[in-house]
Amino acid sequence: MSKTNNIVFKGLSIVAWIIFVGLCIEAGGLIVNFIFSLYKPEFVANLYQKLDLSEMYERNKLAFFSMYSFILVIAILKAVLFYVVIILVSKIDLLKPFNNFVSRQISLISYFTLSIGLLSYIAQQSAKNLLHRGFVIDNLNQFWEDSEAFILMAAVIYVIATIFKKGIDIQNENELTV
Repeated sequence: MSKTNNIVFKGLSIVAWIIFVGLCIEAGGLIVNFIFSLYKPEFVANLYQKLDLSEMYERNKLAFFSMYSFILVIAILKAVLFYVVIILVSKIDLLKPFNNFVSRQISLISYFTLSIGLLSYIAQQSAKNLLHRGFVIDNLNQFWEDSEAFILMAAVIYVIATIFKKGIDIQNENELTV
């Protein structure tokens, strides 16, 4: 492997770590918001991303808990997704990338990406339903506006995982015939 490719790969690893840390901070901030919104609702307007759902909490607790659950689960899944990416980037052998570990990690990445996309789509539709019932949901759309992109990305990553599985099969077959 050339030195340039190695530098690019290290750079991508650093970018993955930065994104992971950012997503962990976002998930942690949302968890703190959730706890504060239950115990000290007057401070919610000053917290992370100013996610104030106190009106929704007062009108319908089920709607509040369902929307916040979607927000939290999606944020945590995004952080876990990048954790899996970091594990893949740190343990991959670029001289022999076609192995079972890489194939499993890429498949896992596609499953997490699909889960994020589907949950985001369900949350988006649930929020539209709440909008028709008179709830204010303008500040919620930022958490699931990219659901279609995640679903499409999951399909592409799944195709790559399938190619890796086939590559492993061919590699194993070639090793047996030699």
